[in-house]
Amino acid sequence: MIKALIAVNAGSSTLKFRAYAMEGGALLMRGLIDHFGQPHTSLSLHDTLHQQLEERELGDDSREAAVAAMINTLADHGIAVTAVVHRVVHGGSRFHQITRLDESVCQALDDYVPLAPLHQPVSLQVIEAFRTVDAGLLQLACFDTAFHASQPEVATRFGIARHWHEEGVRRYGFHGLSYASISRRLPELKLAERKVVVCHLGSGSSACAIEHGQSVASSMGFSAVDGLMMGTRPGYLDPEVVLYWMEHEGMGVREVRRELYKNSGLLGVSGGLSADMRELLASPLPAAREAVELYCYRIVREIASLAAAMKGLDAIIFTAGIGEHSAEVRGRVLGQLGWLGFAIDHAANLAHARKLTTADSQHHAYVLDTDEEGEMARQAFDLLKQ
Repeated sequence: MIKALIAVNAGSSTLKFRAYAMEGGALLMRGLIDHFGQPHTSLSLHDTLHQQLEERELGDDSREAAVAAMINTLADHGIAVTAVVHRVVHGGSRFHQITRLDESVCQALDDYVPLAPLHQPVSLQVIEAFRTVDAGLLQLACFDTAFHASQPEVATRFGIARHWHEEGVRRYGFHGLSYASISRRLPELKLAERKVVVCHLGSGSSACAIEHGQSVASSMGFSAVDGLMMGTRPGYLDPEVVLYWMEHEGMGVREVRRELYKNSGLLGVSGGLSADMRELLASPLPAAREAVELYCYRIVREIASLAAAMKGLDAIIFTAGIGEHSAEVRGRVLGQLGWLGFAIDHAANLAHARKLTTADSQHHAYVLDTDEEGEMARQAFDLLKQ
């Protein structure tokens, strides 16, 4: 049996996991539990070449049964799970680096549920499920907010009374594991010391200003709703809109939260057609075209804002599902940034090349694949070596 660390990335209904050898850190297998904690939970397992090894529906829909099935399935393939590292969205102002999980840490993370009401509870439920299945298993947590702890104080504040900031109502930033993964690779592009905007574009979208490998400013703030428009989230929104919904439409907190997290963004602007960029780009409907246009418009504005925060811009990097795979979105964004010195190479963009700009472009744009689970594993192994 090969002793392994598993990196677990929990979504609202999925649980992605990868197994890494404790000795040497090599990737061994990757898997997915779909409909996690819901009826018809299923498990799939793939090798490092993405060849499917197993796929089956689980008879028991509980989270504990799914976690047990994950551990037992890996054992059937010669992998013994000895540690697990979790992606936790919110570390608040306390957790800025990978942390060993115990009862006191979990309680502190539970205190942050109001800051991430849809994401934090899921992470804590997964941690508890692992504890129930194997109480002796070493559990660690990486935080999406941690990468942004380097931001200057001015970048973290809202224009509200000081006591709110001191109570934790401030800008945090998210997608930190993705940005940390990209930051590690900046030396490959000779950008380690440069001013870079990274656009993490997917169902959840954000952008981050990175200088000398550290976060300077982020589009996301107090929550993962802020900033860029996303699949079902609006991004920047005048708070008076929420008050309007509550005062004039009679909407309660639960209804408002659903509107913000589930009914807005690409889905809302397209008239309910789709939150999937691929479907919107293929649609001839005016509402679909408008949703795509607004998505790109918001990215362009945010890039300019982040460039201002760094007092300059040397490069743009696209990553995540849309950023890595949608030449149309990248082309629309870069096409509006010629004034900043970006000259797009259309053939390279269509071919999904790493470099997207022409040789004589003043500044350059790139595509890099993000690796959140790999970043989690690297942080975990670094901690375990101490």
